[in-house]
Amino acid sequence: MIDSSHPVEPSRSSARDGAIPEVSIIVPARNEEDNIGACLESLTAQTDVPSEIIVVDDSSSDRTREIVARFAGVRLLGAEPLPRADAGRLDRRTGKNNALIAGAKEARGKWLLFTDADTVHLPGSLAGALNEAKKEKADLLSYSPEQQVVTFTERTVMPIIFAELAARYPLHKVRAQDAQTVAANGQYILVRRKAYDATGGHVAVGSEILEDVALAKLFRHAGYRVYFRYGGDAVRTRMYRNWRQLREGWTKNLALLFPGSNRLAFQSLLQWSGAWASLGIAASGLLTNHPLRIGFISLWLLAYRRIRRAHFSIANNLIALAFGPPIFAYLLLLSGKAHKLGQIAWKGRSYQVRSYEARSYEVRTQAAVETPLQTENRELRAGN
Repeated sequence: MIDSSHPVEPSRSSARDGAIPEVSIIVPARNEEDNIGACLESLTAQTDVPSEIIVVDDSSSDRTREIVARFAGVRLLGAEPLPRADAGRLDRRTGKNNALIAGAKEARGKWLLFTDADTVHLPGSLAGALNEAKKEKADLLSYSPEQQVVTFTERTVMPIIFAELAARYPLHKVRAQDAQTVAANGQYILVRRKAYDATGGHVAVGSEILEDVALAKLFRHAGYRVYFRYGGDAVRTRMYRNWRQLREGWTKNLALLFPGSNRLAFQSLLQWSGAWASLGIAASGLLTNHPLRIGFISLWLLAYRRIRRAHFSIANNLIALAFGPPIFAYLLLLSGKAHKLGQIAWKGRSYQVRSYEARSYEVRTQAAVETPLQTENRELRAGN
């Protein structure tokens, strides 16, 4: 948190006097007084690229606006009131999407960077991301930030979740432009403005709770190139600071990220129980020098190999393996129940959501029809 009353100097590369910036950085913020100061300090230090920074306040009731106002050169906007859904409709725009839409309307950059208020950006990361997007010919580039964990609950469950995400969304499939699997992380999404406008951007996915993946699907379906990777060398974040935030956040997302959440919860508990049982058998085998103990120990080694892909420390991985799966299973069941009932809560708001079956039908229907834009982009890329 920034407590100094002195304004922070704007970036030397910020676009001024009507010049069009290369990148417009858009930060949605709702009650982010614990995070927004560090985020803006890191963003205003990105001096290698002509840019503008737009913070969209989403009806904060804490000191978010006051802290943002201390950063000279940072534009502070207020999101418009959320549109109310008609009776019987379940597609009301979410608060985050509403804020992102407001920021995009005011942005002037050739590229748009959507990043969360709880992120911290490493020096030179904006220039690096822009260069990488151009090198990879990506219309949408997204990084999965380094996840910082502090409390015991964070350290137990976050490695499990991100290891499962890495297994569910392997990079070689996510990057294949003809694959159905696609992913993005809303904490860091850099898009080409022309492609964003052509697809409809966040307006087109305004009702989606998992707007980052929905946006990536939108780009992929329209024939634009999506590039995604782990971006610990560019950005880091601490997503949740206590158990209440963690439970609410993952209840919102897990059932969307892992269809069949109840089955995965059962599998996680079964594997965890089996691992602990095998450890007990292996320990007893030490007394009798039984050769089977090596086989049982190998189960833990396989589990550790799986969790390593989540990019946490060895200590965090071991803690997560020992205590995380039951918590993960609980969150999966909680998320599955919330989405089955059709209502979730996030940051003081309640959202009605469509059932997973309805979303799956919609995705299959969209995938069956190739749009003219998709056809044109595919032909152009084939010609190149």
